[in-house]
Amino acid sequence: MFRTLKALFKKAEPYETPLPEADAQHAMGALLVRAAKADHKILFEELQVIDSILARRFGLNPVEASKMRAACEKLEKEMPETQEMTAIVRNAISMEERERTLKALWQVVYADGVNHEQEDVLLHHIEKLLGISKDRAKALQSEVRDG
Repeated sequence: MFRTLKALFKKAEPYETPLPEADAQHAMGALLVRAAKADHKILFEELQVIDSILARRFGLNPVEASKMRAACEKLEKEMPETQEMTAIVRNAISMEERERTLKALWQVVYADGVNHEQEDVLLHHIEKLLGISKDRAKALQSEVRDG
């Protein structure tokens, strides 16, 4: 009986989001999370934008998008090299999709209304890794900023 009572008070194992496959969709989501965290804090507005982007890009409902973002957060944490994540995306999608991805990254960065130098540095690095020219990347950034 004592064991049964003790078992009732045992701490439940915390739920852990499983690490997703490092496919292009999850790598893109992980890049969105990394962009949001570039200024060392992730705000609710940024999470909303990420969820919205994931929902639109992959035809997900709000709950599915939120779950995907959670999986992408874990992938972002486990995959320290931005270059690796970007290579997965670059090798799997067209130039048009890469440009849409860069615009999505800028949407996340601008979601909180404050532009930080760390965010600019990260996104300019990603644009190079995606193979987007400086001029085209600047135009895409302007489209989002001036929106």
